[in-house]
Amino acid sequence: MQVIVGLRNPGREYVGTRHNVGGEVAEELAARWNVRLKRGPLRVRADLARHQVHDHAVVLSVPRTFMNTCGPAVVSVLRYYKAGPEDLLVVHDDIDLPFARLRLQHARGTGGHNGVKSIVQSLGNNEFHRLKIGVGRPPGRMDPAAFVLRPFAKSEREEVDFVVRDAAEVIERWIEDPDEAVQIAARRRSPES
Repeated sequence: MQVIVGLRNPGREYVGTRHNVGGEVAEELAARWNVRLKRGPLRVRADLARHQVHDHAVVLSVPRTFMNTCGPAVVSVLRYYKAGPEDLLVVHDDIDLPFARLRLQHARGTGGHNGVKSIVQSLGNNEFHRLKIGVGRPPGRMDPAAFVLRPFAKSEREEVDFVVRDAAEVIERWIEDPDEAVQIAARRRSPES
């Protein structure tokens, strides 16, 4: 069982924000696969959908908790489906990656991302896959935490929609061939490059 988790903050006020781009990718996959993310069982604090990609059973998940405390929710999904960290792909925003770039990595540091930190702390290791989506750097001396809670600018939205679709394609490849998916993600270029 492979588990894909799109990170986001719940609530209308966070829709369209930089921090919620991982959740947008999960919604894009749900639309492609014609499945609906629904509330999981009581002991699983996440919305879930199951899907079959060729010979691979896949669970799509979006935690129902805030980003900074999502670790226990992610672990609850893994336990419920008897999956391990090596079966997990977490999709999230990254301010250190240029805008609209993708990077797929395995067993790396948290990069200062509080959602990833929460998952590492709850799992007790970092042996999972991550698909990072570049959301740009905060301007001037703006607090990064405030920056990621802001919506994308109108001028950025079209490119964000493209990168969300590209991220979904990378994930579909990862399900069958993680090594090739790393190469596909690396070829995704931001509009500035």
